Amino acid sequence: MVYKLTKDATPEMLKAAGLDPHFVNHDRALFYQNAAGVPWTAAYIQAKGDPIADLYEDIAAEEKARATYQWLIDMTDDVDLQDGLKFLREREVIHSLRFREAVVILTEERDRQKIF
Repeated sequence: MVYKLTKDATPEMLKAAGLDPHFVNHDRALFYQNAAGVPWTAAYIQAKGDPIADLYEDIAAEEKARATYQWLIDMTDDVDLQDGLKFLREREVIHSLRFREAVVILTEERDRQKIF
């Protein structure tokens, strides 16, 4: 989507949109960073080693992504872009639901009395 939205933009258009620092450093290549310009790092990935705790972390990440897609949808009036973002938003909802189902399964298994 980022490429599609910027592929025909001139350097002047990118500068007017506030994207000149990115263009100077990366041309039109993707450089993963948040909206404030903070680069992505693997330190953002959380893992405790406990499957239930890790699934709750995954659920939180999916819900944050869902919210971000919604905010992006709210920021544009481009219907085609909105359609793509809506698909991605709904995918996050499904991921969150599947992780929640896995928590239930693991919790039931953990709490089940085991006799050997």
